[in-house]
Amino acid sequence: MLEFTEGNADMRTTLFVEVVLPLALSKTYTYRVPNAWNARVAVGKRVIVQFGKNKVYSAVIYQITHEAPERYEAKYILDILDESPVVDRAQLRLWEWMSAYYLCTLGEVMQAALPAALKLASETRIIAADVSSVDRSSLNDKEFLILDALEISPELKVSDIVKLLGQKTVFPILKRLFDRGLVLISEEIAPKYKPKLKTFISLHADYGDDVGRKLLLEMLSNAPKQQDAVLAYLQLNRRLSRITKADILEASGCGSASITALIKKGIFIAEERAVSRLAGEDVELTGDFTLSDVQLKAFDEVNDRFAAKDVVLLHGVTASGKTQVYIRLIEEAVAQEKNVLYLLPEIALTTQITERLRLHFGGKLGVYHSRFNDNERAEVWNKVLNNEYQVIVGARSAVFLPFRALGLIVVDEEHETSYKQFDPAPRYHARDTAIYLGHIHGAKVLLGSATPAVESYYNARAGKYGLVELKQRFGEAKLPDIVSVHIGEENRKGNMTSYFSNTLLQEMENAVAQRQQVILFQNRRGHTPLLQCKTCGYIAKCIHCDVSLTYHKSSGKLHCHYCGFSEDPIQVCPACGSTHIESKGFGTERVEEELETLLPEARIGRLDLDSTRGKHGFDRVLNAFDERVYDILVGTQMVAKGLDFGNVSIIGIINADGLINYPDFRAHERAFSLLAQVSGRAGRRDSNGKVIIQSYAPHHRIIQQVIANDYEGMFMAEVAERKNYAYPPFFRLFRLDVKHKEQPIAHDASYRLATSLREALGHRVVGPEAPLVGRVRNHYIFSILLKVERVGTSVSKVKELVKAILQQFESHKSNRGVRVQVDVDPY
Repeated sequence: MLEFTEGNADMRTTLFVEVVLPLALSKTYTYRVPNAWNARVAVGKRVIVQFGKNKVYSAVIYQITHEAPERYEAKYILDILDESPVVDRAQLRLWEWMSAYYLCTLGEVMQAALPAALKLASETRIIAADVSSVDRSSLNDKEFLILDALEISPELKVSDIVKLLGQKTVFPILKRLFDRGLVLISEEIAPKYKPKLKTFISLHADYGDDVGRKLLLEMLSNAPKQQDAVLAYLQLNRRLSRITKADILEASGCGSASITALIKKGIFIAEERAVSRLAGEDVELTGDFTLSDVQLKAFDEVNDRFAAKDVVLLHGVTASGKTQVYIRLIEEAVAQEKNVLYLLPEIALTTQITERLRLHFGGKLGVYHSRFNDNERAEVWNKVLNNEYQVIVGARSAVFLPFRALGLIVVDEEHETSYKQFDPAPRYHARDTAIYLGHIHGAKVLLGSATPAVESYYNARAGKYGLVELKQRFGEAKLPDIVSVHIGEENRKGNMTSYFSNTLLQEMENAVAQRQQVILFQNRRGHTPLLQCKTCGYIAKCIHCDVSLTYHKSSGKLHCHYCGFSEDPIQVCPACGSTHIESKGFGTERVEEELETLLPEARIGRLDLDSTRGKHGFDRVLNAFDERVYDILVGTQMVAKGLDFGNVSIIGIINADGLINYPDFRAHERAFSLLAQVSGRAGRRDSNGKVIIQSYAPHHRIIQQVIANDYEGMFMAEVAERKNYAYPPFFRLFRLDVKHKEQPIAHDASYRLATSLREALGHRVVGPEAPLVGRVRNHYIFSILLKVERVGTSVSKVKELVKAILQQFESHKSNRGVRVQVDVDPY
């Protein structure tokens, strides 16, 4: 590979660039560089290239070389988009690792990594050809109309011509004009990112003193609206350093026409400037706190472990003040002019954490997650690229940002499954990716959790990671009292009202009466998970997936949570014609509805995916609960994600059995984690709390371990089982999902693939089997599981074998139309 920077390439030299296209291609593709651009090409810049007959893409330069491709003639690159690289070499190393580790292509990693605004869109445009004379007598009416329009406007989009002619099929007409040399058809790349512009207003220097202002107001006496605008400007100028047009409009109540008139008269001077879309980033705030003795000991131990290990696990109970330890470590890194990445599993958490961090880091702090629009994400990307942000708070996609001097990565709530991307490829885990990112930059990585993932705790116990324990809650806060309630026994005694035991209902009533708050946990959204005919047993199912439809009261429809299909609720059974349709199960909407009847005086809020849609949905619900607008918050697992509310005294887990009995090897670990995390929301800040767990099996090992806060006991039981049954952390898992629209084809193809894998890997291959949901979006699925020993087996060689077998499988004509989806570490 040649190392090129701008300006050091000979213009007489023929250069070629290997580029990464935003497509699932197994290789990079090579293009030729026009000699005049030799000095401009550099690794990490985006270039415009043609791929295929008509498609034009923006691609990232991966390598620069003198060698032409052997099997095909290299096309020229069409343009260079960037003055300086938007992707650096450290990022390309991360892309390479992700492609190799997660068995995906570089193009798929590029698609995930770059903000949409930096991946440019291709739009077909029509340009009039430079023809001196055109014989228009041979043209039909529509062709004549297009050429007339091109005389007025030198360039038209295809969409403009569709509107002009009033018909959708315009390509045959354009092709005829193109064939006769009358128009040119070009694929033009249109940048999506545009800076946000605001109009700033200043007063002409002639009116800078009192005399000038008095004359100005007299001059405008016949234009009262313009006079109001000037007066509003003068008032705003006393307290604002920069005044926008919007400020004057709001303060004066006049219209835009008045300000436009003042600009034309030369009284106001207007200037458009690019401003940030990111709220509050220029606000410098201050905040201070003192670490407790226990926190200070943990802080010192983390630094001591970092001297020997690059990765440290901070295992601290809920409300132990881990965030304050993080802030002190971040301050150290910022003082050394280093960048810091603070990863959070949920966008919901960034709201509270960002407020805390902004107190300490002000404008040095940036936020990056998928709820931002394309322009906002591109803006954060550019600010990180230019080293304007030192601290980034973000969800999993923040690992792709172009850090200049990364010194510390904090992965908060590292056990969370939200760090894993399941679709589309790359199916990466942000925690593991962050550890490799830290390795590339020579940065330290801190993993934090009250309930660490079994794999992380195993690595810490085995000495691969450093381990620091923080077992005491911050200040005077105590761990909550946890009690279990046997739903079956309570039902038998008549002590259940709807879904609530008398114990839980009484505690809620007392809390509301004392102006304290309650969180109720039900890990299923919607109103009713199942509508079933009482006569024949028919269940309303999705027409695209093998899953029942959930009734949502908010929309009044049945919804599929896999593909988004919806329909009206059934009133009459389509199978037998019976009208006896009954509801089975309950979600957060049903719990909210029942509470409104049982506790009419309580103000009830709901925190789930449906109630938090939109960029500020989380903020709205969380702020309302923190400001005590709601007495009771009903939520899904979102309420377990590290949120901190000081007035919560009661936590109710309405039914713990669904978590414990889920058919997955990590069900017990996840149930413990979720129940412990939800319980940790009680008794924070300065109050003790109580947790009530309702279950049909209150003596289950996991519930008893949650009550005893016995993470160690849960860990030892889980690793013993996993060692016996060949699961992580002792074995590495690969899942291959074989998909097709026809079930027999998917079935046969999965068996052929399993046979090929078994020939190479033997007993390590399990399946194929239909998963729990065997059809999603009209594709039938059969899963093959590979279990590969971590000790004594080269995982990289296994991956090479799998890639070779998949390539051979996909090239066979009997497997056409069959999709194979590979997921490394599918948990």
